[in-house]
Amino acid sequence: MSEYDESTGVDETEGPVPVLAIVGRPNVGKSTLVNRIIGRREAVVEDRPGVTRDRVSYDATWNGRAFTVVDTGGWIPDAEGLAQSIAAQAEIAVTLADAVLFVVDATVGITDDDEAVVRILRKSGKPVVLGANKVDNPALEAQAYALWNLGLGEPWPISAVHGRGTGDMLDAVLAVLPEPPPLGEKEVGGPRRIAIVGKPNVGKSSLLNKLAGENRVVVDNAAGTTVDPVDELIEFGGREWRFIDTAGIRKRVKEASGHEYYASLRTAGAIERAEVCILVIDGSQTVSEQDLRIIQMIRETGRALVIAFNKWDLVDEERRYYLDREIERDLVQVQWAPRINITARTGWHIDRIVPALDAAIEGWETRISTGTFNAFLGRLVAEHPHPVRGGKQPRILFGSQVQVAHPTFKLFTTGKLDAGYERFIERRLREEFGFVGTPIEIKVQPREKRKR
Repeated sequence: MSEYDESTGVDETEGPVPVLAIVGRPNVGKSTLVNRIIGRREAVVEDRPGVTRDRVSYDATWNGRAFTVVDTGGWIPDAEGLAQSIAAQAEIAVTLADAVLFVVDATVGITDDDEAVVRILRKSGKPVVLGANKVDNPALEAQAYALWNLGLGEPWPISAVHGRGTGDMLDAVLAVLPEPPPLGEKEVGGPRRIAIVGKPNVGKSSLLNKLAGENRVVVDNAAGTTVDPVDELIEFGGREWRFIDTAGIRKRVKEASGHEYYASLRTAGAIERAEVCILVIDGSQTVSEQDLRIIQMIRETGRALVIAFNKWDLVDEERRYYLDREIERDLVQVQWAPRINITARTGWHIDRIVPALDAAIEGWETRISTGTFNAFLGRLVAEHPHPVRGGKQPRILFGSQVQVAHPTFKLFTTGKLDAGYERFIERRLREEFGFVGTPIEIKVQPREKRKR
């Protein structure tokens, strides 16, 4: 059963949400419209052009569907200096968005800059919805209809300030945005979905090319060559797999710039679409904060994990010693993940990937019967009861596995359990039942006290 967030009316089990880029000349009301769409005042708005310089994304919902809104700076196609970099970011936003909302000031009419933007939008091939802004009353609607001459289809007369007409415009936006597939229902019985993730320039695309046996992805020594995830159906190890090559995750998403920002959004979406993530780490370099952040993202998303230390041909004996120490220190939270050493460039040991993936998928989909789980809990509590805290000792009354992929357990107790005791239960679960390659989630539901 899908989880349902009553506050937003959005089904939380859906896959990666589509991206809508909002573009237009400076001071046509883009940020005001963004605030109207997201229902709160977050985008900076001033009555002068050029306030928005960077692209900023916000979560939005309309009619129960979620999407990401990307606010961009004012777009002047032939700009120079700072304005040129703002325009470049707007162009990147269009390239990587699923659809575009082009905002025009209906009271000004069509300008040369608007027509230049339209030419770029046509080249992009992305679906475009035309918003005719600043139509604050019915008398101004005739000016909006003059925008038919842009050749982008029907202009939607709106007032971002007053909210007039924005509902109809958003209906048109939803009509062109792709619908995200529910995670639990897509591609049932199809090839296993594997996301290849890691920071830039660790060899993700080289690995995909070696698995495919041909060059399907651009590989360059410059970090960050890949921007959009690339899905590839590949025959490997006697079976077909769907590999998702992703752009490297660089800094925190909010700190990333230009196409890196959108690449990070796409990478997060690719992790959600996958069943197993192969985290590629450059074995010749120190395990970085970025590597650990990606691991945390995979754990929070509940995906199975295989860690591949690449560029093993560059790892000498001294580096191996320090790498072992780093694994003990930094990867202690994912000791359950299969680890393999490979050299993607030459193909050395990539045959070890399939057994590692199989082990991770088996662990991810492991189910324990309720009877077996409660017998396990009985033995565990008898040997190691929960410590007494403040004169009280919570007891585990009953438990069951409520989900596979990723394995999730629910414990009914007489009180809250210590975090350390929950980790102890997880550790013993892994010792007894395996759960290789998968995060485990334990939910505790303390019994409510009866009212007298």
